[in-house]
Amino acid sequence: MRTLVINAGSTNVKLSVLDGEAERFAVTVEHESPAAAVADGLGQVRAKGLLPVDGVGHRIVHGGTAFTEAVRVTDDVMTQLAALAELAPLHNPPALAALTEARKLLPDVPHVVAFDTAFHRTMTEIADTYPVPWEWTKTWGIKKYGFHGLSHAYCSGRAAELLGRVGDKGVRVVVAHLGGGCSLCAVKGGVSVDTTMGFTPLDGLMMATRSGSIDPGIILHVMRKHGLSVDDVDRILNKESGLLGVSGVSSDMRDLWKAVTHEKSDHRIGTALEMFEYRIRLGVGAMAAALNGLDALVFTAGIGEHDVQLRADVCSKLAFLGVRLDPQRNASAGPDTDISDPAAATRVLVLHTREDVTIAREVARVVSGERVP
Repeated sequence: MRTLVINAGSTNVKLSVLDGEAERFAVTVEHESPAAAVADGLGQVRAKGLLPVDGVGHRIVHGGTAFTEAVRVTDDVMTQLAALAELAPLHNPPALAALTEARKLLPDVPHVVAFDTAFHRTMTEIADTYPVPWEWTKTWGIKKYGFHGLSHAYCSGRAAELLGRVGDKGVRVVVAHLGGGCSLCAVKGGVSVDTTMGFTPLDGLMMATRSGSIDPGIILHVMRKHGLSVDDVDRILNKESGLLGVSGVSSDMRDLWKAVTHEKSDHRIGTALEMFEYRIRLGVGAMAAALNGLDALVFTAGIGEHDVQLRADVCSKLAFLGVRLDPQRNASAGPDTDISDPAAATRVLVLHTREDVTIAREVARVVSGERVP
């Protein structure tokens, strides 16, 4: 099956054509208009002779309570997706605009939407319910949804392959998706048990520009005491916090490590780096507790896949979980590599995440009429 996968971010749109799970062509188009980016990208796909396709898959970050699995797009689905925009205002609207344009340009092909939140539908009520009034949960839909699900699904499955434990319902994996956005996911036998992101992608780990988890009383305090508006707090916690907010220099780990290496660092930069590692380590411990143990720790996404020093720092203090790196393997790690000490009880893997493969699998499943297990 040939699938076109459209992944619309807040600033660009990536289009990939896959034959089965093999990528034939990929292009990323920067955009002010997601619709224009889709039109441009489709023009490049057509020029490569890769149209027609058998299905088109679209990534949608937030499915809310309405969507717990991938679905074929209809006009009714489009209406429901539009109503979800406020749950992920940076991500859902450009994805919806890209979807609208793609349906217009490819009207005779089935379009399928796959949701980052859907992988976490398997979390128990104990794991996904906040200790707030019950009405908030049941009437307002205030609950932990989790994100990066397409990445966590792919990486946990790929980890099981590398461990030789495909189909093993007991294999326990913590996936660390570390990029501009960061989250951990506890996966047992391919099923999401818990994750660090919550009602929105702002929760959990410290990130590039996002704060991650903070005391909610801080928000009340700065609004009452310092006159910040809701929009001010929204902007600051999403775009001016995290590595950028603490370091005062950059949201990019490469810049921060470079400053340290060239002795241009100050206290804030060192603090940002240590906080980032510390909060990942705490999160791994919490996810391992949710799994009652750990068989493998996976590092993926831009930082997870490429930051040798961060991986070493995180793992050096997780010996109590059986984690021990081989320094040479860590330093030379390429995609889909085991970087553990051969004698370590817990494997540590570096994986190249493939959200496009997860989406293509969902397109094939939905088009064939197969239900989610």
